Amino acid sequence: MLLALILDPAVAQDARSGPTEPLSIVGREGRHVFAVEVMRTDAERSRGLMYRRSMAPDHGMLFDFQASAPVAMWMKNTYLPLDMVFIRADGTIAKIAADTEPLSTKVIPSSEPVLSVLELNAGTAARLRLHAGDRVEHSLFEKPAR
Repeated sequence: MLLALILDPAVAQDARSGPTEPLSIVGREGRHVFAVEVMRTDAERSRGLMYRRSMAPDHGMLFDFQASAPVAMWMKNTYLPLDMVFIRADGTIAKIAADTEPLSTKVIPSSEPVLSVLELNAGTAARLRLHAGDRVEHSLFEKPAR
């Protein structure tokens, strides 16, 4: 197996994926469940999905910025086309940047303060009919008052 990891870069990249946590998105079309890697440190957020060649359809990466603020993302050294879901502290989706361009240094702004960004495979937001205002459920986000 070690030889396969050394000879096949795609296998090596997939082997670098870390532990996952459950995340759900609740929208007009129902509940959609994902397994997400959570990037909590500056080093983890800087690396993100760089150099990876694949990601399972029901997986994603959640960037925890630890405080609400305007953020900007880019795709430098990222080979996968992605949907970027910008999420407010209350767990509502602020904006979706669909089908971002791989390997681009074009800045993709949140356009408002957000606590987090969820990266999914490109086309996922459209396929699941996700919209701004839909709710993301994960321990990172505040629970709505009842």
